[in-house]
Amino acid sequence: MNIIRIKETTSTNIELQQMMMDGYLEEGTVLVAENQTSGKGQAGNHWESEPGKNLLFSMLIYPDFLDLKQHFLLSELTANSIKQVLDKYIDHVTIKWPNDIYYQDKKISGILIENNIVENVIRQSVIGIGVNVNQETFAVETPNAVSLKQILEAGIDLDLLLTEITNQLLSDYNKLKNKEWDDIKQYYHDSLYRKSGMYVFFDKNGQFTARIDSVADDGILSLVTETGEIRRYLFKEVSYDL
Repeated sequence: MNIIRIKETTSTNIELQQMMMDGYLEEGTVLVAENQTSGKGQAGNHWESEPGKNLLFSMLIYPDFLDLKQHFLLSELTANSIKQVLDKYIDHVTIKWPNDIYYQDKKISGILIENNIVENVIRQSVIGIGVNVNQETFAVETPNAVSLKQILEAGIDLDLLLTEITNQLLSDYNKLKNKEWDDIKQYYHDSLYRKSGMYVFFDKNGQFTARIDSVADDGILSLVTETGEIRRYLFKEVSYDL
């Protein structure tokens, strides 16, 4: 595995993409930064991180064997990998659709996957991952953030955690290559945040109560309301009542 370490960047995803433009990088290349000045989250959200306290890295893969319609499998396997590693440290880890990692009702890790698509083929994917590890306080703008240190009341070795997550990612990626898709999907569904029971959600029409039914290959979330109505949503079209 090729691991590149830098002190600071605007975003590890942006930096790794620039490196790819400068020359070929082997699959599995990982770029790790101590600090991000403009860390990116899903749909343009900002990722807060205190310098040197958390894991901030991106991994490069070439999933050109995967049908474009099944792109969400990349999100599922990445979320699965992070959950499996965090399960070794803490209990109550779940995956909040589409791919945030939660401890109880707080966010401990986020994922941003950016694909380079050519003629309906995913030529390259940059998987950006942020894990809250040793940060002890968060800004008021991120009230639901939590770190491993806050939970365990002890610091965690960042290099060890990086090795565990990247190794798990590559192992799960091999499952994807071997077309063990059902296993990936099942683990993801079993790990979903609030996967059982009725909960309050919000969409453009307001508040409603529903339960999670399924997540499709393209990432669309299906909810079933109290009246039995099935509602389907893309990311950002529906939100949880937290």
